[in-house]
Amino acid sequence: MNKYISVPLSDADAAKLRAGDYVYLTGIIYTARDAAHKRMYEALQRGEALPIELKNSVIYYMGPSPAREGRPIGSAGPTTAGRMDRYTPSLLDLGLKGMIGKGKRTPEVKEAIVRNGAVYFAAVGGAGALLSRAVTKSEVVAYDDLGTEAIRRLEIKDFPAIVVIDSQGNDLYEAAIEEYCRE
Repeated sequence: MNKYISVPLSDADAAKLRAGDYVYLTGIIYTARDAAHKRMYEALQRGEALPIELKNSVIYYMGPSPAREGRPIGSAGPTTAGRMDRYTPSLLDLGLKGMIGKGKRTPEVKEAIVRNGAVYFAAVGGAGALLSRAVTKSEVVAYDDLGTEAIRRLEIKDFPAIVVIDSQGNDLYEAAIEEYCRE
């Protein structure tokens, strides 16, 4: 079922989403990869404020390629979410409402998703050029020295994703494996 969702992600919208839903996200999201997550985690450990507001935000695990002329961003494909798993529960507990990446998540992340009523979306790996068409604006907002791993604020319109883990803990990857094994 296709759903059109505004981001930042409201509690009500997150609660309505189910594993397997096809969604089109429109609004503001942030990008952050390994190095940015590590810096945010270390800042929290020191009691410092984060450079972005996490409440109801969605973070896309992506490091873009350079923008082509006339475009706000280059290829914008997802990276493997598991590399952020050690930092993710802390960010979810601070109000992060959604993540976009690819691949499975740890049990600790799934527990934090349920505890916080959050959602994990997957974007199609290998489709970065196509996904970049949904980005209408991109600006670096923190950790500029990290280059492609800097935190960016993206404006997106109808960004395609699939709900992989919903706020109740249903996991599309696990459900697909179970269904495959039954056949």
